[in-house]
Amino acid sequence: MGSDVKTHPTGADVAEFLDAAVPAKRRVDGLALAEIFREVTGVEPVMWGPTIVGYGSYRYLSPDGRRTGDWPKVGFSPRKAQLSIYGLKDLPAGAERLPALGKYTEGAGCVYVRKLEDIDLDVLRELIAIAWTRQDDPRLGS
Repeated sequence: MGSDVKTHPTGADVAEFLDAAVPAKRRVDGLALAEIFREVTGVEPVMWGPTIVGYGSYRYLSPDGRRTGDWPKVGFSPRKAQLSIYGLKDLPAGAERLPALGKYTEGAGCVYVRKLEDIDLDVLRELIAIAWTRQDDPRLGS
């Protein structure tokens, strides 16, 4: 089984990446998210590809069973238009709790937030904690 995933952990500097985020509001929110994710997960972030700040990782098997890969358990990217937050809705408990987050939209694998003031940070912490429990795909065996 091969891996076609282009996003992998890199040696890039997370602080440097966050300090360069634009506009300034994205930088402020990105630094705040980094602190919240660090507080909940207890680990330091790693850059995944050029734009995702990731925490932890898990092994997955694609739905068709043909590809395996690694992906951050949780993460975010302070993109110009909005914040992209990964992992919050991947587990059933997270998907169930997500509506309490506040004002957001959903993408295929992430949740988009325009600014941190639009969401309940305590609910965000709960969602990160739920996502942090994610294990490797059981179909992969041990």
